[in-house]
Amino acid sequence: MFALQPYLAQYKLNVKNEVLAGLTTALALVPEVVAFALLAHISPLVGIGSAFVICLITSIFGGRPGMISGAAGSVAVVIVSLVVQHGPEYLFAAVLLMGLIQIVIGLLRFGKFIRLVPQPVVYGFVNGLALIIFMAQLEQFKVHDAAGAEHWLTGAPLGLMLCLVALTMAIVYLLPKLTKAVPASLVAIIVTSALVILGGLETKAVGDIASIKGGLPQWHLPQVSLTWGTLALVFPYALIMALVGLTESLLTLTVVDEMTGTRGRGNQDCVAQGLANVASGLTGGMGGCAMIGQTMVNLESRGRGRLSGVVAAAALALFVVAGSSLIERLPLAALVGVMFMVVIGTFEWASLRILRRMPLTDVLVMVLVTLVTAVSQNLALAVLLGVVVSALAFAWENAKRIRARKYVDVAGVKHYEIYGPLFFGSAQAFGEKFDVAADPAEVIVDFRESRVADMSGLDALHKLTERYQRLGKTLRLRHLSPDCRQLLRNAGALVEVNIVDDPEYRVATDDAGQLN
Repeated sequence: MFALQPYLAQYKLNVKNEVLAGLTTALALVPEVVAFALLAHISPLVGIGSAFVICLITSIFGGRPGMISGAAGSVAVVIVSLVVQHGPEYLFAAVLLMGLIQIVIGLLRFGKFIRLVPQPVVYGFVNGLALIIFMAQLEQFKVHDAAGAEHWLTGAPLGLMLCLVALTMAIVYLLPKLTKAVPASLVAIIVTSALVILGGLETKAVGDIASIKGGLPQWHLPQVSLTWGTLALVFPYALIMALVGLTESLLTLTVVDEMTGTRGRGNQDCVAQGLANVASGLTGGMGGCAMIGQTMVNLESRGRGRLSGVVAAAALALFVVAGSSLIERLPLAALVGVMFMVVIGTFEWASLRILRRMPLTDVLVMVLVTLVTAVSQNLALAVLLGVVVSALAFAWENAKRIRARKYVDVAGVKHYEIYGPLFFGSAQAFGEKFDVAADPAEVIVDFRESRVADMSGLDALHKLTERYQRLGKTLRLRHLSPDCRQLLRNAGALVEVNIVDDPEYRVATDDAGQLN
């Protein structure tokens, strides 16, 4: 059962930091969530309501204190076609199913597979997200004319916007050098906003994107027919959203772990993300996941626990219910400046410094994941592609490592001592180690320093046995590990080999033998 006592005890000395970090994060959430909602062709209030629900539930039950979740752009990209073709009600059903899939993944403890993501993929993921955050801010430098056409700011409006952005960034950078009593991002937003509002400066504000005035999310069952046809329609979207959401959440969790020197719980976060999306779907909301930009804002504002996320969610609700008129007057330049500083803090600059010391394959993987993430904004695809390329590179390197030491004992038996794993990548090289025609009538293959890893390895053994049998010779296997023997038992009659049962068998040699 979830208990508040340990967390309340943890925050006795830093409640102020948590509250201020939550307020800062909420301000940074508003324009991002509104933009993602418009991208998905749904009401901005739906996006903010979803962010409130998702942020609140994941902050309380999530596996990574300090991580902020909300209605994320990576999920919004997936649902565009569903909303356009079938309407928002089918979106709500897909989000509900998305949450259920994530809960199942968490309960099955599949979150541990995030460990299979190599470090170059993590670097590429983080750098790609930094580029996405940066490019998303560029949209705030565009305006619509009277005819509805979109174009870039020019002249004095552009100059004013850039000056305000620069002021915000300067405050965020310099204030921590003077004091850390309050979050620099919050001070920067307040100072820049006061300058614009009190000075009567004409610049883009949050209200120019969309109105955020409204109420809290209400219970809303998706108005769709409960048929197999509906399930077939929404399931592919739900599955993709679930995988994309968990990929971004678990990798963000990994990044936060590295920054804070602590360890989050991946499977618990999978369940919490699922619960949050179920609740979002049942309150007429869009799907969401961890948001690395807002998480970075929270961390840089010294929000380290669950309380900052709860405050951020509560502040979002307060903005919508009572403070919309004030929030809509906030200059976008202040929020853009904060996010630009997030981009600088998010980008893994260390990955550039160690490029020359990284293996070429790792460099290519990192660049590939960065580009795919930034261009397609499909995080699951980028990470999957990076993992596959890394795995193939690893398999290729290990395929070249298989060796065989050969010698003939005093009884005239030829021995092959195998070094390196026998799997799909090394199966062909393994077969080439044997001189079947010239070998004596009895041959022993020793696997003391090797392992049979997969079906391709078993098939290589089967084919090698057949080659010796055709010449009337006997091939025996020795020192197979228990897991290798289990593979052979599972293969049954598909693989015919002879195994030497005595693992303590020793022979004298008549020559030293060589590896090749």
